[in-house]
Amino acid sequence: MPKGLVAERVRRDVDVLARAGLDLDTFMEESLASIARAVPSVAACMGTHDPATNLLTSTRKYGALRDTATHDHDFGLIEYGTVEPTAFTELARAAVPAAAVHLTTGGDIEKSGRMRDFMRPNFGFADELRLAFREAGTVWGALAMFRDGGDEPFSTTEVEFMASLTESFARGVRTGMLCRLTDTVAVSSGAGPIVLVVDSDNTIAQTTFGAVERLSELLAGREDDHPSGMIAALVGAARRFARGESEAPPRSRIRASTGAWLVLHASPLSAAGERLSGDVVVTIEEARPPEIVSLVVAAFDLTARERDVTQLVLQGLDTKDIAASLHLSPWTVQDHLKTVFLKADVRSRRELIARVYFDQYVPRMGTELTPSGWFSPAAAAIRARACAAG
Repeated sequence: MPKGLVAERVRRDVDVLARAGLDLDTFMEESLASIARAVPSVAACMGTHDPATNLLTSTRKYGALRDTATHDHDFGLIEYGTVEPTAFTELARAAVPAAAVHLTTGGDIEKSGRMRDFMRPNFGFADELRLAFREAGTVWGALAMFRDGGDEPFSTTEVEFMASLTESFARGVRTGMLCRLTDTVAVSSGAGPIVLVVDSDNTIAQTTFGAVERLSELLAGREDDHPSGMIAALVGAARRFARGESEAPPRSRIRASTGAWLVLHASPLSAAGERLSGDVVVTIEEARPPEIVSLVVAAFDLTARERDVTQLVLQGLDTKDIAASLHLSPWTVQDHLKTVFLKADVRSRRELIARVYFDQYVPRMGTELTPSGWFSPAAAAIRARACAAG
């Protein structure tokens, strides 16, 4: 149970870290080290989520979980293929963004399928405390902390304390994403869209050409960030859709190790006569400009109206046209733009457009265009290889 003075110091430390402009790895590691003074654990796992879908996009593991990736596929299937009160998808919209399994189940953790079928058999954990990183209704990531059978279960006070950190963690992850957006973006591998078929036994049964190379890009340069967990999360969510437990097939956006943004879709496969076969088709392709822009804009923490204005600025509209399109006065549009510039750390429309332009377009310049108007992945790869050879 966190003591009052210690808890307040930890809360202050995490808030300072969240505002320090740290990269994701540094922010997560230092904030978790600070939390350990108030809420100790034997292991922890932090992840980033696609803010548009709440699906997992990367993981960092600590303590007893460090360097473990063997069970990531099974975890994804359980986490996104089943529903329980402490699932990340539930905490994303719960009144309180934190929960502990022991408390939620009244002390009978066997009621939690995740603990009964996954955490206890594989790791011996006896309790888990989870926190969704939520700010203004948007979830940027989550944290799971674990204790073994020799420790006291997580208390109500500890859950409440962790819940008080939700906005600080969201801010820190969002800032970390912005740090990554300023990195140089390499061109894609040129594999183009690839398709995986995951069978009812949860193994990849078929793939199209280039799948191995594209999947390797999802490692994002991290040895402990196994792509099978991301694929399994989509497969589990697709099966929930097939059972009528969700409203739409799952999709997620992930930045690959090359720097390119990828879009992942999953859909249950029907056999003849529309009978569900249990197979799931996963498609991975390079994100088109609308996909990229929406994520960049979301990372600036803009309001809905500010996002509308920004999208139109990126399309080249002037103040008068933006005002007419959004049924606002030109003065209101200017006020929104001032706020957008402040949040995006730019001084003008030109700099705002340049931020997206140099991040996503310049690295692909000089390559062929597809009928969609976007750059050809194959041509981009050829240009990259030619530049490297020259």
